[in-house]
Amino acid sequence: MSGEDDSSGWQLTESDPGVFTELLKTLGVPLVVDDLYSLDAEALAELQPLHALIFLFKWVGGESSEPSSGGQYDPEFPGFFAHQVVNNACATLAVMNAIGNIHGLKMGPQLAELLSFTAGMDPQTSGMAITSSDWLREAHNALSPPSAISLEGLDLPKTTEDAYHFIVYIPYAGSVYELDGLKQAPVKHGAFSESGEGWVAKAREVIQARIATYPPGSQVTSEQVEFSLLAVHDDPVPHLQEQLAQLQAAGRQSEAAELVVKLSNENSKRERWAFENSLRKHNYLGFIHALLLNMAKAGRLEAAKEGAKKALQERIERKKKGELMDED
Repeated sequence: MSGEDDSSGWQLTESDPGVFTELLKTLGVPLVVDDLYSLDAEALAELQPLHALIFLFKWVGGESSEPSSGGQYDPEFPGFFAHQVVNNACATLAVMNAIGNIHGLKMGPQLAELLSFTAGMDPQTSGMAITSSDWLREAHNALSPPSAISLEGLDLPKTTEDAYHFIVYIPYAGSVYELDGLKQAPVKHGAFSESGEGWVAKAREVIQARIATYPPGSQVTSEQVEFSLLAVHDDPVPHLQEQLAQLQAAGRQSEAAELVVKLSNENSKRERWAFENSLRKHNYLGFIHALLLNMAKAGRLEAAKEGAKKALQERIERKKKGELMDED
């Protein structure tokens, strides 16, 4: 869950595929993450092999402790499962709960050592071990915007912000499981058929049932996303490169040209992720100070301040009328 105090040094993380992919890269895991805008078979087929689905939703206090979407708690779950013991760590915890259950997955030495250390631990202790890991917290925080301004000591009134939470759906031992660090145990949603779409068909049913519990039209409002879905899958670039080399060697240029386009799209996406991540890491305080100083020297600061006040007041009025949702 994100959005409250008691973060123990863990900062808020965006629900962005570039952020999750960079985290996996830091962990030495050769997987990537992509946004999912549809759960139809065609959209999911393009991401195969698909290892996990990360679901982000608005967390509401006082929610029932009962399993969601008709599942059942499985306290004897033999895989890896860790509880969330501090706020703001739920994104990395969801990643850990996913990759900790992928058999034979390649990973970096620090991650392998951490998972080995937590083997046999109960979920609460595993969660404490994970969130006490300095290197993992640093990897998590690396893509959070730096904060150079503190409001502590100003006696400002406390406000309640929307809190969002990450959970993960995975296939394990022939069944689809929901791993939620705030739940007492993994939730088993039943067996899936190995034929056809495999586990994603069952996962689709479960996720759609959960989405159906939201009010109509709440998925995307004018300025707020109520939930989002991310797919964790194999990096397609190595396979595309291998296919391209084979097609070119066989003289099948038309088919090779199609793969060149796909590779170009993948590389462009990674370039965009790298650029956006660099912006997330940058501290803009110096730029903001210089901008305000020059606006003041040019006599434009006061007008800009009054314009901002007016825009804020209009925003407040729209919110009162129900035309605008709170932002996280």
